Amino acid sequence: MAVNGDAPRRSMAGRALALLGVFDPAHPRLRLTELARRADLPLATVHRLTGELVSWGALERDADGYYSIGLRLWEAATLAPVAGRLREVALPFMQDLYEATRENIHLAVHDGFDALYVEKLSGHRSVPVISRIGARLPLHSTGVGKALLARAGAEFLRSYLERPLPRFTRYTITERARLVREVRATARRGYALTNEEMTLGSCSVAVPIPVEGHGPAGALGIVVRSVRTDLHRLVPDLRAAADAIARRLDESRVPGVAEGGFVHLARGGSR
Repeated sequence: MAVNGDAPRRSMAGRALALLGVFDPAHPRLRLTELARRADLPLATVHRLTGELVSWGALERDADGYYSIGLRLWEAATLAPVAGRLREVALPFMQDLYEATRENIHLAVHDGFDALYVEKLSGHRSVPVISRIGARLPLHSTGVGKALLARAGAEFLRSYLERPLPRFTRYTITERARLVREVRATARRGYALTNEEMTLGSCSVAVPIPVEGHGPAGALGIVVRSVRTDLHRLVPDLRAAADAIARRLDESRVPGVAEGGFVHLARGGSR
């Protein structure tokens, strides 16, 4: 295994974080050799670090020798403001939307160039989707992502368009000029629409959750089957829920929370 020349200069904390960072939805369980390869670290270093991370509870090792994220790391992650206050405030309104629609209800925040899904409600009748709590999906191909992208500002949009725009279905918008028009239309009407752009068979509608003076705190969306085409009729309920969430957040805001709490996740957007 070729080790990156920068690896020896990483701090111990940097190496441990690199190990934790190799887990993703496609790789929730990894063997020691896979951890070393994906983190680009020497096997001996990985062996030592995994032992310490398992002892602390950041990783777990099963009887077959596979490592996965540990419960203590999950417990620490729940203390993040976005996982706490935003979800706590939004969840009752998401439940109301689910009861009214029986469809997938998504709550996402803007993190870097992705939409980070922080809460999701679905049922037996909901259309299958690939989203999950903690997952990251592109801004340009998801309803919540488009809603966030439309509020992120022109400078961020330019940066986003400089990157490759992955195509997930034949309907994904990957032409930059067309995406600009779509983002402007989303900003103009106040809600985003998708039509089989992330997954065939599903479409979505989403609205931003505004926080006064600090851009969107997140976005709230509904994903339905493509045969159900009247997405516009879902907008009033979505807007009412998003506005109610924003009011609750504003009422409960304490000095410093907006700057040091969940809103900082919208980095790269306009301030």
